[in-house]
Amino acid sequence: MNGEWKDMDVDGTGRCTMPFRVYDGSAQGKNAPVVLYFGGGAFLDRERNDESPVARAFAESGAVVVEADYARPSENVFPKALECAFAALRCLSGKRKQYGGRRSPLLVAGEEAGGNLAAGVALKARDQMPNEIDGQILLSPLIDPLMATASFREAEESGMRERWTEGWNHYLGSGGGFCHPYAAPGHCSRLSGVAPALILTSQDDPLRDEAAAYAARLVAAGVKVTSRVLPACRGWTQIYEAQARCGCVPPGELRTEFENFIEGLDARASCFKRHDRSD
Repeated sequence: MNGEWKDMDVDGTGRCTMPFRVYDGSAQGKNAPVVLYFGGGAFLDRERNDESPVARAFAESGAVVVEADYARPSENVFPKALECAFAALRCLSGKRKQYGGRRSPLLVAGEEAGGNLAAGVALKARDQMPNEIDGQILLSPLIDPLMATASFREAEESGMRERWTEGWNHYLGSGGGFCHPYAAPGHCSRLSGVAPALILTSQDDPLRDEAAAYAARLVAAGVKVTSRVLPACRGWTQIYEAQARCGCVPPGELRTEFENFIEGLDARASCFKRHDRSD
């Protein structure tokens, strides 16, 4: 279902080469969803050798998942990482028919640090590629550099506080990204008009409060949002713990939530088409 990493030239503010890996589950049906996926790693991991269990789960639900290794060309630093991620979206948007079909929905998705990139790309797409993406999927997104929520206190127990602190310092560096909405989506003041969102976390996830706060702010801005906090003790936190990723099997709820979200997008598109015909 998945292939090896292959380099592809993408256009951004500067031309760069980015590794891509495809998980193809489209044999289950035509016009399969096409998902641009960004992995986690707290903005610190430089190598993505093992396949992503989350990307694999989406593919097993019938999607074509294109995992983009933004870390290698960008060194995990803002704004270059965001620029590379957005360039990957532009590239995939132009090749949508190659991976799916004419009516394939196009989504961005990511876990932890990759959830930050997916949220930032969704915001930038609203500003520069309006109506081009159909949805965003944020899994335990790392979107608040203040790290001051109540649930984040649990990061000390899980051993992630130091890693996330180091990751934020590396990602934002001296580039002034702390206040930039694309770098810290949790502090973005203008959220209206972004693509519908599926936001997932779990009861034992230190990032659950910032994810819930972002979901609530999207809803207040008029964005269609599905937000779920999955039960604890299902291995969910392995999606961002680098030391535990080997053998990680995402909970069954992940596929269910993904499939329901895609069905909702299809129903929404059909509704719009009916309204267009009646005008």
